[in-house]
Amino acid sequence: MKIKRFFLAAVALLSLSAMAQAQATYTDKDGNEYQFKKHVFINLEGGAQYTLGEAKFKDLISPNVQFGLGYQFNPWFAARLQANGWQSKGGWNGYTEDLKFAPLTQDYKFKYVAPGLDFMFNLSNLFCGWNPNRVFNVTAFIGGGANIGWGNDEVNEISKHIQNVANYNLEYLWDGTKVRPFGRGGVELAFRLSDAVRFIVEGNANILTDKYNSKKAGNPDWYFNALAGLRINLGKTFTKTAKPVAEPEPEPAPAPYVAPAPAPEPQPEPVKVEPLRRDVFFLINSFKIRESEKQKVQEVVNYLNEHPDAKVSVTGYADAGTGNNRINDRLAKQRAAAVVNALTKQYNIPAERIISDSKGSRVQPFAENDKNRVTICIAE
Repeated sequence: MKIKRFFLAAVALLSLSAMAQAQATYTDKDGNEYQFKKHVFINLEGGAQYTLGEAKFKDLISPNVQFGLGYQFNPWFAARLQANGWQSKGGWNGYTEDLKFAPLTQDYKFKYVAPGLDFMFNLSNLFCGWNPNRVFNVTAFIGGGANIGWGNDEVNEISKHIQNVANYNLEYLWDGTKVRPFGRGGVELAFRLSDAVRFIVEGNANILTDKYNSKKAGNPDWYFNALAGLRINLGKTFTKTAKPVAEPEPEPAPAPYVAPAPAPEPQPEPVKVEPLRRDVFFLINSFKIRESEKQKVQEVVNYLNEHPDAKVSVTGYADAGTGNNRINDRLAKQRAAAVVNALTKQYNIPAERIISDSKGSRVQPFAENDKNRVTICIAE
């Protein structure tokens, strides 16, 4: 059973990795190509914390700040070291142990800092594809670390001076400095301000041992943070390649007129048709036909229209310098299919005149690695 679960988890991880590689490029409406780059980022946030307790909601609100240093490994996965802290609160509402005492409502505060590690999953890029110009992104995260608490003086003083509180579940009363593990999860909403800056809104929930707020409740203690601030990307997050502009071809000079010389009637001879080869090149991890390569497809179409009996073989390849056989087999097949779809759907070339194949990265037609991201078309 454990082996089966491990196998399923490995398959899921490989699938997500392949998806991430396929989503690492983007082409905008103007034909510009973007390539994702790994990068470092920092988060600067501030807001408020609500510590779960018995007092009124507003009495358990306290200030909160957070600093994070992270690394974006691919368009959908990042990890960050973060430190969250300032103040937590505890309290009770309307408690009395003896009828001779009036009901007591009390809250108290103490300080903490909680360094930890979060694993972050950009759901927008994972499910909708990477787009460096997207205005809004949703990221889920999960993590944990160590909560370091101190300054718990208020509740210690209260327990000394109020008799009927001393036995009110304060079995976990603590002072000095305490270190406790915590786990957390949350959601981050990011709004793009520029290539380097995002405005972020974050909500996270944190779970700790029952001993955090000094009161014994028989269940874990919780606090919740609502934060807003900035994410600042350090360095370039992508490279951009502008759409190439095709230069107009010069008008051919008219040929001088030469009067034909009389000649005997020619004997008909079989016409030999020379084959045509065109190599359609692609960018890394892409099977989109670029504007600069579409003219080659048009030349194949022109040849087939001029020679009604000719057929074309379309073979896709991938470079051996990147990826692996599974990814490269898929890319090669998609590159061949992209050219076949253009011939049949855009130019109405009958499917029976097309022979399609793909070689992955097992066959390298060119000595230069990058040129093997290609679909080779041979018409004859």
